[in-house]
Amino acid sequence: MSQPQEQTPHNQAPVEQTAKSSVKVSRSAILGAIFLMATSAIGPGFITQTATFTAQMGAAFAFAIFISILIDIAIQLNVWRMITSSGKRAAQLASSAIPGTGILLSILIVIGGLAFNIGNIAGGGLGLNALLGIDPKLGGLLTGVLAIGIFLFKRAGKVVDTVVMVLGIGMIILTVIVAIASNPPVGEAIKQSFLPDTINFATITTIVGGTVGGYITYSGAHRYLDSGKTGPEHAPSVMRSALTGILVTGVMRYILFLAVLGVVASGVALDLSGQAANPAGQAFAAVLGDAGMRIFGAIFWAAALSSVIGAAYTSATFLSAFSKRLGKGWPLQLATVAFITVSLIIYLVVGTAPATLLVFVGGFNGLILPIGLTIFMYIGWFRPHLLRVDKYPRWLLIIGTAATLVMWYTAAGSVGPIFAMIGIGG
Repeated sequence: MSQPQEQTPHNQAPVEQTAKSSVKVSRSAILGAIFLMATSAIGPGFITQTATFTAQMGAAFAFAIFISILIDIAIQLNVWRMITSSGKRAAQLASSAIPGTGILLSILIVIGGLAFNIGNIAGGGLGLNALLGIDPKLGGLLTGVLAIGIFLFKRAGKVVDTVVMVLGIGMIILTVIVAIASNPPVGEAIKQSFLPDTINFATITTIVGGTVGGYITYSGAHRYLDSGKTGPEHAPSVMRSALTGILVTGVMRYILFLAVLGVVASGVALDLSGQAANPAGQAFAAVLGDAGMRIFGAIFWAAALSSVIGAAYTSATFLSAFSKRLGKGWPLQLATVAFITVSLIIYLVVGTAPATLLVFVGGFNGLILPIGLTIFMYIGWFRPHLLRVDKYPRWLLIIGTAATLVMWYTAAGSVGPIFAMIGIGG
């Protein structure tokens, strides 16, 4: 009789260790999901877009940021909840509702993610150029190689979670320092957030595309699936996580905008033309001189590396629509590595100016955004059983549908100006 009693604690230990390990993995994946979405949304594209449009529009650009945050809330709450409730990635969920749409969505996301990732690697080159003075092409190469190295780790998921969290917090701290030093007209920025002097639809589409378009829409939700907390019963914690990520990105957007606005309002003219244009770097240098340029380089490179990770990982998860073997584990990591490699090669041979490219890809992904949103809103309105519920929350459907209609409207009116950024069309 004594033998079973002696074995009981011995048998329980592995179970307790497994439970603790599972909780750690779940917590890591949830934090990773929050920061993956946040750092993807405040990548080098957004930083360059913010500097460019603030220089052009001044305080009136605050309205575009405010609208982007509202659209962000409407989109991310729906996407996170639908994906986690169904337990399926976006492509599988889309095809379950309308056969073939998952493939279409995957093709668009992978193309958009590739364009974004080329821009992210370009941003890495600009960042290291400002931080260390090395050639942008070499900087882009080093950024891409480092990202590939991260995904070659056996436990890449945990490494990614840690890296994006550290980079995200570092970016916020450094940007706050510059924003305080630039002494921006905060009152005017608040006023223009609600009552803008001018409204530019191409700007709104580009900034929304750069912060929630394309792959970014699904990055956090796809990573959250890895926590194992799927099903409608986990909706409250999912919504809290999504809102936390949106809060982080919203704060960072306004802080960065204010940092640049302080420079523009002081009368400094930022150069937006030419192959070497680097408006964000110029703004930071205007505030703190050489130290400002180094801080910009650190922020920009951190934003680039985290966005390369986010773009590659999320785009690779969409490849499972073509082969289920690519859905998880080592095949997914290798697919991610391949994605970064292709992006890096294209960047090294492309001739478009990095700053121009970074603004364009935001607009391009803004054009893709309403297509995926339309599919998701159809599921919420007419196929809620795919989300394992009898009825999807009406308030989420209303704000999600409103955001979808706004994005269709702004996308239709801004196709020409967006492609004109890289010399296509008028």
